[in-house]
Amino acid sequence: MSKRVLITGVGVLSALGRGIDRTCDALRNEESGIGEVTYLATEHHEFPVGEVKFGNAEMAGELGVGFPESELRTVLLGALALREAVGSASLSDADIRGAAFVNGTTVGGMDLTERLFKEVYESEGASESTVNLEYNYCGITTELTARHAGKFAFVTTSSTACSSGANAIILGAEMIKAGLYDIVVAGGAESLSKFHLNGFNTLMILSQERCRPFDRDRNGINLGEGAAYLVLESEESARRRGATPLAELSGYGNACDAFHQTATSDNGEGAYRAMSEALASAGLNPEDIGYVNAHGTGTPNNDICELAAMRRIWGNNLPRFSSTKSLTGHTTSASGAIEAAISILTLRKGLIPANAGFSNPIEAGAEPVKETIHDAEVRHVVDNSFGFGGNDSSLIFSRYDD
Repeated sequence: MSKRVLITGVGVLSALGRGIDRTCDALRNEESGIGEVTYLATEHHEFPVGEVKFGNAEMAGELGVGFPESELRTVLLGALALREAVGSASLSDADIRGAAFVNGTTVGGMDLTERLFKEVYESEGASESTVNLEYNYCGITTELTARHAGKFAFVTTSSTACSSGANAIILGAEMIKAGLYDIVVAGGAESLSKFHLNGFNTLMILSQERCRPFDRDRNGINLGEGAAYLVLESEESARRRGATPLAELSGYGNACDAFHQTATSDNGEGAYRAMSEALASAGLNPEDIGYVNAHGTGTPNNDICELAAMRRIWGNNLPRFSSTKSLTGHTTSASGAIEAAISILTLRKGLIPANAGFSNPIEAGAEPVKETIHDAEVRHVVDNSFGFGGNDSSLIFSRYDD
């Protein structure tokens, strides 16, 4: 029999606030963390963003770190979320020494790199700062983040753009099912940088208004930042430790439609395959799903294609769905992990978040949740994360029944 993968801890940090309890309160009250840029040193104040409301110095002070961590916002965000996850699962030093850490990130230390670039470039690499460009690498970001929980037995990085956090969780689950580890802490972290703000602007998919996923008049993304990690654990380990399961990762799927570098195929082939594979691996039928936390970026291409994929599975009987990127911004590599934490809140608290900004459906019968539902009876949630290049992943979280 395949091993069951349980979630025994969660840590999350986003524009909605710090911690799972604060996140829950913000979602209940339909608070948005999206506003004018404050912490990122950019001239583009015309684009609303979902920033975490802490400066680097404040986070570094709390963590008690200096350079390089103090200059690497992705590490600071990740370390705070990781500490919460490990604490909420009551993992001991011994537990961590036998566990793995899988971190999803794509920007890595780009925020430091872009501050040093001019100096290093003009010196033709002769500047003393050149050596600090090593902190750009995603793997170093992961290593520096991991230190804040202890010494893991194994540390690795998932870097698949906007599905990085979800794929980190999938890899963690596969490691547990293969018997490699009983405990894997998995998720993702990503800070805003000029590199990816300017990059998305070059693609002409940033909105100068608050984003409106699944709305007929949607016109683009609001970027965000944050971090989240789940403590994944085999059922046997959770029982041995006396841990309380928060939910079960009952299924997952990953597919690649290889349609385009950034766009999704018109019929949502990759998304359809990812959701279909997740349902099959969970042993569930489409009608078993009570809520879909959609990828829902608010771009013309993504939303219509995700709807097309959902239609191929559910036909005209779509489950309740919404995009929480309308509240957090699109946190890119961290999005799958942050939305996994929100999906667990749906199961634990009966909370289905509103799709903020929605007014007019793209098509008849395709209206997302317009107002927060507070007492929903949901047993299974699909969490979608679709990355550039068609690297599409779907996770299914379920209530845990002993």
